[in-house]
Amino acid sequence: MIDWQGIETVLLDMDGTLLDLHFDNFFWQEYLPQRYAEIKGIDPVAAKNHIVDQTRKIEGSLNWYSTDYWSEMLEVDVVGLKHEVSHKVAIRPYCIDFLDALRAARKDVVMVTNAHHDSLALKMEKTQIAHKFDRLITVHEFLLPKEDPQCWHEVHRRHPFSADRTLLIDDNLHALQSAREYGIGNLLAIYQPDSRAPRRAIIDFDAIHSFEEIMPVEEAAVD
Repeated sequence: MIDWQGIETVLLDMDGTLLDLHFDNFFWQEYLPQRYAEIKGIDPVAAKNHIVDQTRKIEGSLNWYSTDYWSEMLEVDVVGLKHEVSHKVAIRPYCIDFLDALRAARKDVVMVTNAHHDSLALKMEKTQIAHKFDRLITVHEFLLPKEDPQCWHEVHRRHPFSADRTLLIDDNLHALQSAREYGIGNLLAIYQPDSRAPRRAIIDFDAIHSFEEIMPVEEAAVD
């Protein structure tokens, strides 16, 4: 599926790609509404409906991913609440093996995430994988979500790459589409970002279940 001889840079999403999206789905769909209802003293169903309504209004925008936005809008400490259930943060199968193989093959490995700085810091603390990347980029640095093709110009400004020799792996199909419009030549989706949710039907992009399917990466020859 991947011609590793033709790949120099690997851009990797975080949530749903490297990490199990179950944590995020559980937090936003179950835990946050529950705790919001408790903190505000309101009906749990009303709390959940309010968060769902607000989510739909801003889905795909930068605010959708911003813990600052949600903390201000809901008047609760969203980051603090995430820490309460941070034990649920989990790495997807073969993630570590894949990252190690990329490093052994001397690929340029960059994380590009829509996650807010606070969420990125929490998950790197829990997983201890930050050192396996040449760079960690959150789009909040330049205020453009990955769904916007202009985002990839900003990523390139911060960490130059050759688009036709770059692979992006992301569970976000809108992000993959914007990367395609930008010109990134190799794109892969994830069939099951949330380990407890059904497999998705993906038509427009090649997709994998786990990184095991695109290993091994040949180790670079020693100079």
